[in-house]
Amino acid sequence: MPLKTHRDELPSLNLTPMIDIVFLLIIFFMVSTSFSQMERDIRLQVPRVKSTGPLTPAPEKKVINVYRDGRITLDGQPVTLEELQRRLRHARKLYPDQGVVIRGDGQGTFQRVAEVLDSCRQAGLKELAVSVQPIRIRK
Repeated sequence: MPLKTHRDELPSLNLTPMIDIVFLLIIFFMVSTSFSQMERDIRLQVPRVKSTGPLTPAPEKKVINVYRDGRITLDGQPVTLEELQRRLRHARKLYPDQGVVIRGDGQGTFQRVAEVLDSCRQAGLKELAVSVQPIRIRK
């Protein structure tokens, strides 16, 4: 049975990289604080304009459901054809690229879906999609 005649060295922890990172973080926060102070010191009058609009891209497409009994909902809220057209026209004014997805009941008549499509066209929307579900073929 071999005997140990020497002691194993204990692992040492090198703190130099951690100290470097701490100093870099301190410098970063000091510099960013001075920049934010400069921003607060600037005194200017922001110009005013008549037309205002969002500077963000268009939100997700609005969802229009057409139920079997002829009811229509826009984003979960019941609407009439006239109200649908008015709301879509307002959404297009805010976001010219606003799109819609029309989900019609497969057992309903296509007439109501056609009326909704016409309302979307009259509201000026160009990005229209009709939601369908693919049939899975079993082999």
